[in-house]
Amino acid sequence: MHCNRRLAGPSPEHTCPWSNWAFAALVTSSIFVITMLVFTPARAASSTDAYTANTSSAKASLSSIATQDTTATRILIVGDSISAEYGLKRGSGWVALLSQRIAQQRIAASIINASISGDTTAGGRSRLASLLRKHKPGLVVIELGANDALRGLPLNMTQANLTTMVNVSQTSGAKVLLLGMQVPPNYGQFYTEEFANVFANTAQSMGVSLVPFFLNNVANAADAPRLFQADRIHPNELAQPIMLNNMWPALIRELAR
Repeated sequence: MHCNRRLAGPSPEHTCPWSNWAFAALVTSSIFVITMLVFTPARAASSTDAYTANTSSAKASLSSIATQDTTATRILIVGDSISAEYGLKRGSGWVALLSQRIAQQRIAASIINASISGDTTAGGRSRLASLLRKHKPGLVVIELGANDALRGLPLNMTQANLTTMVNVSQTSGAKVLLLGMQVPPNYGQFYTEEFANVFANTAQSMGVSLVPFFLNNVANAADAPRLFQADRIHPNELAQPIMLNNMWPALIRELAR
């Protein structure tokens, strides 16, 4: 199936289902701050195996965190609709689940979610400096790039924006975790490979940690339709624990460094 795309404008249309790994640009403008929120413990059954596997690899890092200064590390998340709870009940997105798990693990950290639906790397770049000055995070998690692909923006522009965001974050004294994205095969082999390389190249050149595909086991799952909202574009509540588990080990390693 081919996607119907409008390559310019603030609200690009996308009618391609997630069975083709389509990305959507969404323009609800919401920034919400979550600081050590504690929610009722819950975990989707579909994420149990992944969580168990990830836990063993993170135990040493958790132990290291426990012996460090108890001053809370501020974690700034700069993302798009995937991190902004688009179409989800408030408090059910992966960022909220991250805050819950941090509290359960008694990790000295707080979450500032500065994600905006529809945001691109250019948008994230333009507002990052002020976010850094305001919140003074110790770790910046960048989850951007999917909307760049949707709008047909040049790959070198996306990489330049991500590189600048990493550089500005590092200059402020923060560590960086980059959450990589991929585009569906119908974008063409060259573009799909080069788009994935944008994240890998940025992480390697800037010396930061990378989660290669944040939607792994979601967008490419055998039962992917079960993990998406009715629009077949946005991950639903069942997908959120899987997404959290995809980035959790890398996050813990960064906090332990």
